[in-house]
Amino acid sequence: MSSTVQKERAAQFRRFHHEAPLLVLPNVWDAASARIIEQAGFRAIATTSSGVAAALGYSDGQHISRDMLIEALARITRVVACPVTADIEAGYGNSIEEVLQTVKAVIMTGVVGINIEDSLKQQEKALADVSYQVELLKALRELATSMDVPFVINARVDVFLLAIGEPESRFEHAVQRANAYLQAGADCIYPIGRLDRTTIANLVKAINGPINILGGPPEPTLPELAQLGVARVSLAGGLMRSVLGHLRTIAQELLEHGTYTRMSAAALSGSEFSSLFTK
Repeated sequence: MSSTVQKERAAQFRRFHHEAPLLVLPNVWDAASARIIEQAGFRAIATTSSGVAAALGYSDGQHISRDMLIEALARITRVVACPVTADIEAGYGNSIEEVLQTVKAVIMTGVVGINIEDSLKQQEKALADVSYQVELLKALRELATSMDVPFVINARVDVFLLAIGEPESRFEHAVQRANAYLQAGADCIYPIGRLDRTTIANLVKAINGPINILGGPPEPTLPELAQLGVARVSLAGGLMRSVLGHLRTIAQELLEHGTYTRMSAAALSGSEFSSLFTK
């Protein structure tokens, strides 16, 4: 991918966070799933760390290597023409310098954005110090500037996901982190967790920039999230779990009944399958 094309895609992806319609990202895990989502008409593609890891035979949580992550991202950017943003968990490094090395390699694949979380991989249910995360985000913004790519940083806030502190303190804690991250150079904030409509609406008002919400059944629906003022919706590993669940029902029918009803439902035709990739 040429640097000009990557810059154009990055600028386009950045605009999607500030204009209608709602940016919806059904997270993918490999080249084939990326092509299906692109062909369906979605404007951009995000990866899911749990899905990428599962496709490679590992559990989530940075159990794949940095090289395995980079190879997976390169396969995806090779086959799609839309912007791609990558879930890089906590950055695959134990220091800011190591995370910068990861992100530089990610940018070199043609990816134009990242999710970076503030959880500590070394400790269960613990967050990085705000000062460290702010320093990291500033360094990531400087890296993107030095590489001349208007890279989109989606800073995850894991207060709700990890149930940090007392329930009544979580909203204010999340907002404080979110606004500090935006000031440090993040473009969007991802307060990940299953949140109700009231909490989402209040976060939209209290956070000084675009926010990303974790979507999925049963609700709120995408139109409802758009009405609440959300800029971006991710589905995390939900899409892959659904696909694998469908695969399991196909396997059970084949094993128990020897029939093909589930296998034929919504299957790609031979020509559709062969046309996923040009070479």
